[in-house]
Amino acid sequence: MSTERIPLDLPAVAKLADLADYVTPLALRAVAELGVADLLADGPLPVDTLADRLGVHAPTLLRTLRALAARGVFTEVEPETFGLTPLARPLRAAHPLSLRDAYPLLPADLQAWAYFAETLRTGEPGFPLAHGVDYWTYLAAEPEQSARADRWMQSVNRLHLRTVLPAYPFARFGNVVDVGGGTGAFLAGLLARNPGMRGVLVDLPHVVDAAPDVLAAAGVAERCQVVAGSFFEALPAGADGYLLKTVLPGFDDDGVVSILRRVREAMRDDSLLVLIEAVLPPGDAFDVAKLFDVHTLVLTGGSHRTPEHMERLLADAGLHLARVVPTATLSVLEVAPTGPPVRRS
Repeated sequence: MSTERIPLDLPAVAKLADLADYVTPLALRAVAELGVADLLADGPLPVDTLADRLGVHAPTLLRTLRALAARGVFTEVEPETFGLTPLARPLRAAHPLSLRDAYPLLPADLQAWAYFAETLRTGEPGFPLAHGVDYWTYLAAEPEQSARADRWMQSVNRLHLRTVLPAYPFARFGNVVDVGGGTGAFLAGLLARNPGMRGVLVDLPHVVDAAPDVLAAAGVAERCQVVAGSFFEALPAGADGYLLKTVLPGFDDDGVVSILRRVREAMRDDSLLVLIEAVLPPGDAFDVAKLFDVHTLVLTGGSHRTPEHMERLLADAGLHLARVVPTATLSVLEVAPTGPPVRRS
């Protein structure tokens, strides 16, 4: 067919160019980490002033801010002078739902994505191809990068605390074990909102090293025990509730079943497990979980899952899905025992 007969669909061309854009996500992450929005909290500033305070190259900052202003992030109020927009305000550290640390620009992640064609061919994550070790081993050996990942999780936890906690009756639990809870930001928020509750935080030693400061800042350190350990090993037993927040998507099905079996072994028959994670919806409907699902594959080989998929994995661990509670961000999956623990094979 002659190309002259094909209608010129300029809106489709523009949409594809928008979706394929490298510049906006990378520039946004870079200026967020620099703290540009913080400097504009009191009003617009010339780019030379911003560059001087940040210690960066003024012409490059100008070009970057112009590109972001064209997308509604910042505004050029007069030539070479920029101010905040509604989209930019959450990038301030002082914003109640600050997202300044939510979008780190991590070279290791970008290098893993460079191998995505190989991931498409094999289904294997790109991260080990780029770095020679798996994602978790890399973070354990790179304290600075691990700390940046922890700050990212603390940032998004502010949003999750606002959306997830009101959707589920966490107050029913007298004590909760947060399995793989990072530095304790979510558990700290949960305990602060439930003064009668006690908690146990479990994560790897290099992760929980920072937890005492997080718990103390929330005023809950006296009600929370910190345990350095792995969720692939024995967990603190006999709690009312167990919590796995955004942990399981980081692992393949075999890893998920192994983690769930360790949790089931620790649970009483009347304990509940609460999973907090993105759930894949059917069809073409947009959901950010579908994007995170691919990113997770590239980094760890893990997966986000449908409720039906989760039910199969839970059954292999002696658990069943009692209900799913959607929220404006993540979903809450309430899980109960179905029988005796399924022991390690």
